Amino acid sequence: MSLKKILVTIFLTTLFLLNVANACTTIMVGKKASQDGSVIVAYASDSRTSRTWFNIVPQQKHKSGALCPAYKNTKATKSPTDLSAAEFVGNIPQVAETNKYINTSYPLMNEHQLMIGESTFGGRDTLRNKNAMFTIEELCRIVQERATTARQAIRIIDELTKEFGYNDTGEHLAIGDKNEIWHLEILGCGHDKVGAVWAAQRVPDDHVAVDANGSRIRKIDLNDPDYFMVSDNVFAVAEEYGWWSPESGQPFEFCYTYAPDNRTSLATRRREWRVLDLLAPSLKLDPNSENYPFSVKPDSLVPVQKIMEIMRDTFEGTPFDMTKYMLVKDKEGNAVKSPYANPFMHYDMMPLFKVNGGWNEMGERCIARYYCNFVFIAQARDWLPDPIGGLTWFGYDNPAMTAYAPIYIGINDVPDTYKINGRDGFNRDCAWWAFNRVADLAAQKWGKMRVDVDSARTVAEEEAFSKQSEIEKKASALFGKNPRKASEFLTEYSNGFMTKITEDWWKLGDFLWSKYTGKF
Repeated sequence: MSLKKILVTIFLTTLFLLNVANACTTIMVGKKASQDGSVIVAYASDSRTSRTWFNIVPQQKHKSGALCPAYKNTKATKSPTDLSAAEFVGNIPQVAETNKYINTSYPLMNEHQLMIGESTFGGRDTLRNKNAMFTIEELCRIVQERATTARQAIRIIDELTKEFGYNDTGEHLAIGDKNEIWHLEILGCGHDKVGAVWAAQRVPDDHVAVDANGSRIRKIDLNDPDYFMVSDNVFAVAEEYGWWSPESGQPFEFCYTYAPDNRTSLATRRREWRVLDLLAPSLKLDPNSENYPFSVKPDSLVPVQKIMEIMRDTFEGTPFDMTKYMLVKDKEGNAVKSPYANPFMHYDMMPLFKVNGGWNEMGERCIARYYCNFVFIAQARDWLPDPIGGLTWFGYDNPAMTAYAPIYIGINDVPDTYKINGRDGFNRDCAWWAFNRVADLAAQKWGKMRVDVDSARTVAEEEAFSKQSEIEKKASALFGKNPRKASEFLTEYSNGFMTKITEDWWKLGDFLWSKYTGKF
C-alpha cells in the first residue's frame, strides 16, 4: 500500500471514530394519526458512551422531609447496583410517593404510560450553566417519578429548573401520555444564572412530528395555551442578550433566536425530510429545504411497524444513499455497488469528498446509526389498563440490525443480561453485546449479510405481533381479578421474549461469522 493510501486510511478511520457525538432521532405520532389509536413516541439513543443496562424501578413511598438526590454522569453508571460513576450534585425535597418506571439512560416510560424521548440540538453555548443542578437525564428521571401527564411533566421541569437550574446544552424532549404529545425545547439562561428558557408545542392529534437534533419550534402563539407553553423568560432572555427585540418588527422565532446555526445542519434537515416524506409523501417536501412543517398529517394511519421501518432507514433508494459511491467492477467490467458498501460509516467519510451540496461539522447521516445504544417505540393506549396499555418495543444497538422485544410497563423486572453495562468490554452475559456483535459483523459486508439479519428480525417481530392480542387479552382478564397476577404474567412473557431474541442474536452472530469467514 502506498504512503498516500495509508494516510487516507488513517484519516478516514480517525474521522469515523471521532464522529461519536450523541445525535438522536425522535418521532411523535398523535392518537388520531396512529393505526390503532395509540399515542406513539419513538426514540433512537445514538451514543457510543451511554450505559447499556436498564432496569425497572418500582413505586416507592417516602417519609415526610425525605430528600431526593440529584446526580451528573448517570449515563456512565455500571449497573443498577453500582452507581459509583455518578457524581452527586445536591438534594431536592422528595415527594410522598414516586412512580414505577423503565430506567434506561433516559428513563422512557412510567406506570401512567408517560413516555419521553430525547434529542440534543445544542443551541447557544452562552446560555449553558455547567454548575447548575439538573442534566436532561435527571430531569427525565424526576419527571418519570412524579408526573402522570405530559403537561404536568412540563410544569415539573419548569419548577425544578427555576429553583435548581439546568446545566445541559439545548435539548428536545418528546413527552407523550395517553392523550397527547408535546415537543419541548429547553436551554439554560446564562453561564452564571439559575433557571432555563424553554418552549413547548403540542403535536396535533392527527399529525406526526420529528426531531433530529434540530430546534424545531418557530413562532409561538401565547393566545393558544392548548398548543403552546413557554417559560416566563422566553422573550426576556432573548432581549437581554440582544438576539431579538419587539421594536425590531421581526417576528420572534424560538429556533432562530436560541439555536441560529442549527437549521444549517444537513444531518438534521435531511432526517427531518426523510421521516416526514415517508409518512406524507403526497406533500412532496424538498429534501434541501431549510425548514419543514412542525408536524404533518400522514397520508394514511401509521402502524407501529411503519415506525420500526423508518427507524432503520438508511436513505436507500434516495439520492442521499452513500453506498452508491462505493463501486466495484463485476466480471463483465461493469461498475456495481460493492457488497462491502454500508450506509453507516460513509456519511462520516464524505466530508473528504464534499458531496451532496456541502457539509458542516456534523456531516450528513441517515436515521439508523452504527453507534446507536438502543431504540424504542413506545405506545400509550387509553383503552387498556395502564400496566398493559403502556407498551415499549425495545431494541439494542443499530436500529437497522436489531429486533424489537415487547416490554409492558406492568412488568416487575427484566432479565439479568439486560442489567449489565456492555461498555465495560465484551461479555457473553450482556444482552447488548449479542446485538452489537451482529451489527458490527453485518456492517462488514452489508450487501450480503443484511439479508440474513432481515430474515431473523422478521421471524422475531412477526412472532411478537402475532401473539400480542392473545397476551393482552389474557393479561386484561387477570388484571380484572388480580393485578399482581397480571404483572407476573406480563413479566414472564416479556422476559421470556427478551431472553429468546438475545439467544437468537448470539446464534445469528455465530452463523454470520461461520458463513462469511474467508469469503470477504
